[in-house]
This record gives sequence, C-alpha cells and structure tokens, in this order.
Amino acid sequence: MRKYALLIQGAILVICVAAAAELFATFPFPSPFIKPLLPPNLRWPTAQVEAWVESGDFGSDFLEYFARDPERKIPAGNNLVSPADGMLQDIAVQDGTTYFIVGLSFWDVHVVRTPVEGVVKSVEQEGLHFDRFRNGPVKEMVYLRGKDAPVQQIVTLDTKYGEIKVRLITSYWASRIKVWVHSGQKLEKGERIGRMLLGSTVAVEFPDGMKFSVQPRTRVVGGETIISSGEAAP
Repeated sequence: MRKYALLIQGAILVICVAAAAELFATFPFPSPFIKPLLPPNLRWPTAQVEAWVESGDFGSDFLEYFARDPERKIPAGNNLVSPADGMLQDIAVQDGTTYFIVGLSFWDVHVVRTPVEGVVKSVEQEGLHFDRFRNGPVKEMVYLRGKDAPVQQIVTLDTKYGEIKVRLITSYWASRIKVWVHSGQKLEKGERIGRMLLGSTVAVEFPDGMKFSVQPRTRVVGGETIISSGEAAP
C-alpha cells in the first residue's frame, strides 16, 4: 500500500515539475496547462500574436482556432447583414458614399460575407507598395484611418440598391487575402466572399442614403446581424 502511495506522490511531483517547466518556458504567456480554461483573448494575448506576426511563426493551436469558419443562420427577408464579425467602428459619409466599417480583432472569425444579394461586377487588388500609402490623400479615406500601408481586395457588386463595394483591408505586413468569388457570379445574401489572414478591417461602400439599424461601437456577426432593413434614410 505504501508503495502505491509513493508512486502516486511521485507522479504528482512529476506533473507539478512539468507544469512549472511549461510555465517557465512560455512566460509571460499562458502555459498549455491553463490555456483551455481561458477565453481566446487571454489564451493568445495581443503581444504574443503581434510577435508571431513579426516572426511569421504562428502557434499551431492559434492557427487552428483562427481558421475556423462556422456556419451562419442567414436571416430571411428584405434586409442587409453584416459583412464580418467584429466591432462596428463607424458609419461615415464621404463624397456621397456611406461607409460601413467593421474592425476585426485577432480572435474574430475572418471570413467575409456579402451583405446583400447581387452579381459580382469585378474583383480588384489595390495597395501593394508601402510608399504609395505613406503620405497623400488616400490616407484621408475614412476606411483607412489609422492603418499603415493598407492592402485591399475590392469586390464590387451590382445590387438592387445600386453598386456596392466590399473592401477587405489588411496591412502590408499581413497582406494575405483570399477572395473566392469572380466576375459574373451571382451571390446570395450572407454568402462567403473570402477571408483575411490577420486583416483588421472590412468596409462596405453603400450609396448615400442607406438607413442602418445598428450603431457604432456595437458588435456584429457576419451573415447574421441585420444592419439595415434596406430602406433609404429620410
């Protein structure tokens, strides 16, 4: 009996030493022993993800989490839905265009969806050279405020509301954007357009006058959150 007690005590000691070693090896970031108990933003802290961006060497568990692409329940009816998960940063009007701007964190789903039914008119790429964005009027665009060296894929849709552009925006340092649609393709509301790797902004250009049912600083869910009934603003 005493022998079994010693074995159990030894096993506990080994586990404790292993846990301490893991804690020391991963400090100041969470140990694998406690990661499953933490919410995503604490499981992979901002500083750790930023370090991975710099090195290009990401943790495999983070990449698996980041690559998730959950199914969404698209609401029925004559409405428009959010193009992405994240925080609605602003609804801004500039030069006759209304910009619906969603900011994504490291821990948000990065799959982008069309807010409305339509036909793809074009898919364009913009911003591959840092010097073009260091200064100049392009930095004054509302959807680029606070972004350095932006890289974009722009999906233009022909819809019953007119021409709508969905901008997938990331930075020069994390400039991997995948667009899955092509010109002439018919898209249903909430259908997937593409995804970004560590991108931080999705901006949708609407014709001026669109009335929205959500306010800035609220969280939205891509393909699910209704952002407008489709009515024009008074």
